[in-house]
Amino acid sequence: MHEQACPVTIKQGDLRLADIKDPEAFYRVTKWAFGKAGKEKDKTTVIYNANITMQDVPPEAYDYVVNGKPALEWVMERQVVKTDKDSGIENDANRYAIETMNNPAYPLELFQRVITVSLRTMEIVRGLPKLEVM
Repeated sequence: MHEQACPVTIKQGDLRLADIKDPEAFYRVTKWAFGKAGKEKDKTTVIYNANITMQDVPPEAYDYVVNGKPALEWVMERQVVKTDKDSGIENDANRYAIETMNNPAYPLELFQRVITVSLRTMEIVRGLPKLEVM
């Protein structure tokens, strides 16, 4: 069962209505970035690429931490194009999206699904009763 993608606002408008002639180029991601609020990072805004900026990312979605880092930041760190310094091998998340998932928008949609998972997980965790240690 797949989680639904969180409905974040896309700065450029509703992508379902866009006339995307080359989806591979349009959804290509090389490196993600947070927006800026003065000198500070604005984690409610995530720049996916030159075509897509997500806004209204719920700040509480960053509360779900996996191995010391918000799950959303794991996605941003891994869904990129990166060359391993030692081997010289290029890891390209776009190739995986196209060849394995048959969906060039996979990294973007994965981020939105992880928002939903993060919010739901934290809702469950916060609803658990206090653990009493004897």
